[in-house]
Amino acid sequence: MLQNKKIIVGITGSIAAYKSIILVRLLIKEGATVKVILTPNAVNFVSPLVLSTLSKNKVGIELFAENEWENHVALGLWADLMIIAPLTCNTLSKLALGGCDSLLLATYLSARCPIIVAPAMDEDMWLHASIQKNLKIIENNGNHIIQVNNGELASGLFGLGRMAEPEEILLYLKENFCRKSELTGQKVMISAGPTKEKIDPVRYISNYSSGKMGLALAEAFYEKGAEVLLISGNPSLKSKYKGIKILYIESADDLFEACKLNYQSMDYLIMSAAVADYKMLNVEHSKIKKNNQNLHLELTKTIDILKFLGDHKTLKQTLIGFALETDNAIENAIIKLTKKNLNFIILNEISENNKCFQADENEVIIIDKNLVQTRFELQSKAQLAIKIVDYFLLKK
Repeated sequence: MLQNKKIIVGITGSIAAYKSIILVRLLIKEGATVKVILTPNAVNFVSPLVLSTLSKNKVGIELFAENEWENHVALGLWADLMIIAPLTCNTLSKLALGGCDSLLLATYLSARCPIIVAPAMDEDMWLHASIQKNLKIIENNGNHIIQVNNGELASGLFGLGRMAEPEEILLYLKENFCRKSELTGQKVMISAGPTKEKIDPVRYISNYSSGKMGLALAEAFYEKGAEVLLISGNPSLKSKYKGIKILYIESADDLFEACKLNYQSMDYLIMSAAVADYKMLNVEHSKIKKNNQNLHLELTKTIDILKFLGDHKTLKQTLIGFALETDNAIENAIIKLTKKNLNFIILNEISENNKCFQADENEVIIIDKNLVQTRFELQSKAQLAIKIVDYFLLKK
């Protein structure tokens, strides 16, 4: 998402500046071009040599150096994003007042790109009225503030004021400034993970699905600009992106109600959840005791959610089902594609090389309504999800 993005990282004089070295490294690994600007005080905390080596660019410090003028205007126009991390109280006050006594401040005033700041200070400083006033001023000026964390501070105290971690800053940049636009305005509903069908108050019928593939798809669609609702039967399934809405369910009936409530407003319906085919005809209200040699459970079919969606989808909606097969995989997937009125079906075939459940890797075959098959070889579910989304974009 950050490939070829031009980013200025401004570093001020704070002990938290060590995190900025990691941030620069992360940005470079993501494919960004990075230029670093230090305030004169920042050189007491981080090495310009280290930062120039990591960024592969000269580090700017002074407005005037070696009888040359650093062109802060050109720097400000060059950048796609500018982030000041850490942001100290001193630099914050200058940003709020429009001060211009360093290369960093001059570049800040010249920049036309989004500017993000990650403050770092002790809790009493963070909570001081003047600091909060200055934060509000720079926010009203259009700057974006990454909130501080609660944790151990340089003073040895614990509290608010700890600078966000480099990984948090990277995610903030991705989510707020680097999402693509191919699916902007599109709504996507994805189901993921298992369902649990109660037997009695302490037991249930379920399966091995983790929901990892569904989560990967949710994040891939979100990165392309879509509004995403993930309906998960796995309560531990969490997204790194705050903008993805997650609705947790338990049973097939719960999933059906969630789908019925939300499907009409969606452009894409992707049913990757491993839904139980059967549930108890009557759930026991008390724990079943181990009294007999054999136990017989009377089961009844769960509602066919995919069939319901296939019967009710509009021509503008794309319905994608998943099939997990162990035998006659292609034939069974095609039958499901046809019977459920799907636009596409994604086939998982369990094999020695493709475990599917709980795994971090997967290989699939996508079959469209014309029965054209497209195979995606074994790869990480995150990589596979990106390729699947690109496949659907090409089919639009």
